[in-house]
Amino acid sequence: MQALVSIHDVMPNTLGRVQDLLVHMAHLEKPNISLLVVPGLDWRAEQLAVLRNLQNEGYTLAGHGWEHTTRQVIGVYHKLHSALISRHAAEHLSLSTAEIRKLINDCYQWFQGHALKTPDMYVPPAWAMGSISKQDLSDSPFQYFETMVGIYDSDSDKQVALPLIGFEADNAFRYGSLKLWNAFNKKIGTPAKPTRVSIHPYDGALLLRKSLFKTLGQVKSAVDYHSLF
Repeated sequence: MQALVSIHDVMPNTLGRVQDLLVHMAHLEKPNISLLVVPGLDWRAEQLAVLRNLQNEGYTLAGHGWEHTTRQVIGVYHKLHSALISRHAAEHLSLSTAEIRKLINDCYQWFQGHALKTPDMYVPPAWAMGSISKQDLSDSPFQYFETMVGIYDSDSDKQVALPLIGFEADNAFRYGSLKLWNAFNKKIGTPAKPTRVSIHPYDGALLLRKSLFKTLGQVKSAVDYHSLF
């Protein structure tokens, strides 16, 4: 199985769990494993050093929002999204277009300001981009953007739709729905459109942990998202 592999929610308090998960991916190509970093938190010097070491080892860092928490849940769509998918993680959905643009720019500049190589990929928390146009994305410092549908290249205005699986099942509803969702999306993945394996730091302790580690064992090659374009 070929897959795009990413670990979400890389935060000061999740670094240990992220490193534990990487042990299970030692057979995969490090540059093709994306670590989605949430910059707007209380990063200490020693934690930033861990990020630099991971980047120096070859792992790819990506921007992942700012604080990864929404100011407030407003509007019907956001309320449904919060109830079914994101809870309070989809911070873009509570922001205006101007605020989203600023958040994305601040995210990019944070890497510059902390002696980290600047990423070209941005993934909004819970894959929810919010009220922002393609032109805004093109004008941003990031080139690639991942949403629920797939990955978008703002330079070429091309989007590749890709199947997606996840393992963040902390209750019976999420366990059942994700199990069905993952089975379907594994089947429709192809070499041209590989399945995205999206992992969260606590997945190894949740209800789908056996499925997570089985899936990681089935992934024989991690795909570089640049190659899709």
